[in-house]
Amino acid sequence: MKGNFFNLYAHGFARVAVGVPRCRVADPAFNAAQTLDLARQAAAQGAALVAFPELGISAYTCDDLFHQGALLEACERALGDIVAGSAALPAALIVGLPLRVNHSLFNCAVVVARGRILGVVPKTYLPNYGEFYEARQFTSGDCTVATQVELAGQRAPFGPAQLFEVADVPGLRFHVEICEDVWVPIPPSSFAALAGASVLVNLSASNIVVGKSGYRHQLVSQQSARCLAAYLYTSAGRGESSTDLAWDGQSIIYENGELLAESGRFLDDSHLILADVDLERLSHERMRQTTFGQSVLRHKAEAERFQTVAFEIGLAADQPLALRRRVERFPYVPADRRRRDERCDEVYNIQVQALVQRLSAIGMDKVVIGVSGGLDSTHALLVCAKAMDRLNLPRANIIGVTMPGFATSERTLQQARALMRVVGCTAMEIDIRPSCAQMLQDIGHPYASGQEVYDITFENVQAGERTSHLFRLANFHNAIVIGTGDLSELALGWCTYGVGDHMSHYNVNASVPKTLITHLVRWVAETGKVGDGSQVLLDILGTEISPELVPGKTDGAPAQRTEQFIGPYELQDFNLYYILRYGFAPSKVAFLALAAWHDRERGDWPEEAHVPRNQYELAAIKRNLGIFVHRFFKTSQFKRSCVPNAPKVGSGGSLSPRGDWRAPSDSEEVVWKADLANIPDAPPHG
Repeated sequence: MKGNFFNLYAHGFARVAVGVPRCRVADPAFNAAQTLDLARQAAAQGAALVAFPELGISAYTCDDLFHQGALLEACERALGDIVAGSAALPAALIVGLPLRVNHSLFNCAVVVARGRILGVVPKTYLPNYGEFYEARQFTSGDCTVATQVELAGQRAPFGPAQLFEVADVPGLRFHVEICEDVWVPIPPSSFAALAGASVLVNLSASNIVVGKSGYRHQLVSQQSARCLAAYLYTSAGRGESSTDLAWDGQSIIYENGELLAESGRFLDDSHLILADVDLERLSHERMRQTTFGQSVLRHKAEAERFQTVAFEIGLAADQPLALRRRVERFPYVPADRRRRDERCDEVYNIQVQALVQRLSAIGMDKVVIGVSGGLDSTHALLVCAKAMDRLNLPRANIIGVTMPGFATSERTLQQARALMRVVGCTAMEIDIRPSCAQMLQDIGHPYASGQEVYDITFENVQAGERTSHLFRLANFHNAIVIGTGDLSELALGWCTYGVGDHMSHYNVNASVPKTLITHLVRWVAETGKVGDGSQVLLDILGTEISPELVPGKTDGAPAQRTEQFIGPYELQDFNLYYILRYGFAPSKVAFLALAAWHDRERGDWPEEAHVPRNQYELAAIKRNLGIFVHRFFKTSQFKRSCVPNAPKVGSGGSLSPRGDWRAPSDSEEVVWKADLANIPDAPPHG
């Protein structure tokens, strides 16, 4: 992290903007004034880059007026006004206008910053079909030998193969293409991305017809995803000629296939959208997807054509600048109810399909599963039930075993019994206290002589006895043991190694985080997939998470509250997602968590009263992130290095050593702890 912790630019973000000015056809002075006004608004809000429409200085619909010398000269004067006005702005501007170069006319994008013209990019692909007749007025950028141009009293690079690098915003290297350039099979921006551009900009006019808005979204979304880049798209709005066409002024910003911002359409006035692009995320994705590098090699000749123009915009990053990007509190769980239901359905079916395949492959038709009355085993049992249905086997082939120990509460015991009854599995109950007492006596533990010593040995004896019983039952019934531990527990090392809940023959939950399991169980309850068992599931959801290994108080409250020890799962799942999926440093994760969780009213799930509306101050975010860093990087990897087989269910990653995560079991945490120290204890002014 460099700079002010509370400034988005210190964490690999860049604020970018797309402006659609109100225009007048063939009135460059007016259009330039509207453009500058939007540029000042964007810069005042911290934007480092502002893009405007194709031929926005002249208006796109000038037709044969483009061959009038008076108009072309007026466009150059208007550009001079924009250049002069940019001198005081800490931002790069990209504007469109017609330019004469070596007796040819080009449809150009001009990059301007701090009073300088940094480069001129001519349009490559000129549409000459349907309502478009650009080849009547313009020449393709491929048809020029000029590499420099004299413009507004300055000399600047000219040509389509240019990249522009903002030196004082690390990672912000952008490329400009114009309208039709992105509609062709291989857009110029594809090669620009391979040459290092992280932000792709399209200056478009783009008239509107029925269905075109949706196609623009598809086009820009896919181009940003394929190029692992941000993509800014702008189109012309109110003021363009309606002689034969209409204009909606749609502007959109995507990042790696994800929509960040979109303007209104058919607006009467000038308008502006802004978005905070995660440049570090894009860099990480390119580094992670090694095929991107292979593509660079395959298209090396095209990538080497690009020349980079480096410059500074004088951005001040020493003051707080809050992130405007929406950061979901639950990255594994979509906030939108429809998408969340779709996610739950897909995850559930992935787990079921994986278990069906495993049972079919090994020729077994029975499973053994420990049922505690808690969340994880509940969901795993539901997966087993559906798998049996898919295999046309009776649910009695599921041997569900609840094994009360020294601290099992009456609530969870009754929930386990009720759940097994509702599911229709073969239900067993084994009191493990006698066998645990025997082992404690055999090893000379103080508890065996009447002392209330509830140490890790006391806990693990119970966890080990349960697992030992499950494996021997599996032997006895020619079955396999189904694991129930989830991704969050694996990340935090919250499992008993070896002969404990760490081990099974096959684990259906291993890449499903706790926050998602909560919603999976609720989804099953709400959709009635267990018939009259929905209330049992809701009761389980309302039970405090506890391993129930240490006897509680006389009032029945659990002596162990898992989240008091390892931190709230909703925060730790947030930390896991950004550290595992994107490799972000703790300071950036804390910055994102602050944006998501701190002191703001959020309407993530306004239709559901059961969703917690917790808020976390920075001190709590930092403290719990410290717990995560220590447990994830320092103490828990040896457990993950030998986990049972389990299906990966989401792009958020898994922790299997055969899949997403390969790490040494004896690594140090020092670099993450050092970065953690960069996080303040509180925001400015408390």
